[in-house]
Amino acid sequence: MTAPAHTRSSADLIRAEEPVLAHNYHPLPVVVARAEGTWVEDVEGNRYLDMLAGYSALNFGHRHPGLIEAAHRQLDLLTLTSRAFHNDKLAEFAERLAALTGLDMVLPMNTGAEAVESAVKVARKWAYEVKGVPDGQATIVVAADNFHGRTTTIVSFSTDETARSGFGPFTPGFRVVPYNDLAALEEAVDDTTAAVLIEPIQGEAGVVIPDDGYLAGVRELTSRKGCLFIADEIQSGLGRTGRTLAVEHEAVVPDMLLLGKALGGGIVPVSAVVAKREVLGVLRPGEHGSTFGGNPLAAAVGTAVVELLETGEFQRRAADLGVGLRDGLTELVGKGVVGFRARGLWAGVDIDPSVGTGREISERLMREGVLVKDTHGSTIRLAPPLTITAEELAGALAALEKVLK
Repeated sequence: MTAPAHTRSSADLIRAEEPVLAHNYHPLPVVVARAEGTWVEDVEGNRYLDMLAGYSALNFGHRHPGLIEAAHRQLDLLTLTSRAFHNDKLAEFAERLAALTGLDMVLPMNTGAEAVESAVKVARKWAYEVKGVPDGQATIVVAADNFHGRTTTIVSFSTDETARSGFGPFTPGFRVVPYNDLAALEEAVDDTTAAVLIEPIQGEAGVVIPDDGYLAGVRELTSRKGCLFIADEIQSGLGRTGRTLAVEHEAVVPDMLLLGKALGGGIVPVSAVVAKREVLGVLRPGEHGSTFGGNPLAAAVGTAVVELLETGEFQRRAADLGVGLRDGLTELVGKGVVGFRARGLWAGVDIDPSVGTGREISERLMREGVLVKDTHGSTIRLAPPLTITAEELAGALAALEKVLK
């Protein structure tokens, strides 16, 4: 990559943001101006290996040529009609996404939080019209330490006080149980329960992987109790864990599947609720919508993403390279790493507090040319593009070993 010409330095641009941007993020002090594949460049032309991939929004790397070509082609034709009219790209996107996931119908939206909000509405509607829950009494059971977004409804069932504090009053109708606890889930589900909403792997919590059998247990319990199983795979889905979906590690098919991030290829925001026909079929015209949801540009890029996943190449890469990731992290346990959790090309790494906080380790890695992000104080997350090479992955692990010393 050729460094772009800029008249303002990274420091100047960071200072310029301070008075005009809301302070709802605490980014690392790097100003990215150009990217390709697994690498990004700042405005001075310094190169960094991206080991975060936009929280899995960039599963296929920056500016994947097939996705960029699909976007360019569609930009020359049509970008938006709203859903007031049909467009010629939406049917194929829905057909192929439903086939990829083994479900029946697609509700296209834009952001991950919109997909979650949509699922909440659909689950409640289903509870009243199909299950027969009295109007206004539907409940949804969620897991502690969840992360499903930051809208008012979603933070109402968050256990993260940073996300909740100062944003009440909160939306009722949710019950929180410990993650990975089937007994607690069994106790919480009753005749009013519309759905159980969980992440198959909790990403923001630090890549928390449940015990073997947990997801199958959730599926069995929800089927037996007559409520829906909603799997939020916005971060874990679309190849990240070595399978198309994380629920596939236990051969589980949920009633509703939530997708986002990588579905837009790192180009446009694309999310979707994918569900069984008898679930999404409760929606009727006028009851839910989105001006940009299912727009032709998003549908064209989304279809190109599905086409990449249909080959199985990226799922295999994540599984194969994930072995090297786990082996490399195992070597660091006791050398500044106190533990880690990994599946495919996704890991939460717990740093020994005596070595540094997660933020400090992230900043040290940035100075070594590797970009990661911290969460929950002492944990860093690794989620590189699935296009990363074994050599690049080894280089990132070597940099981590260096900054831990």
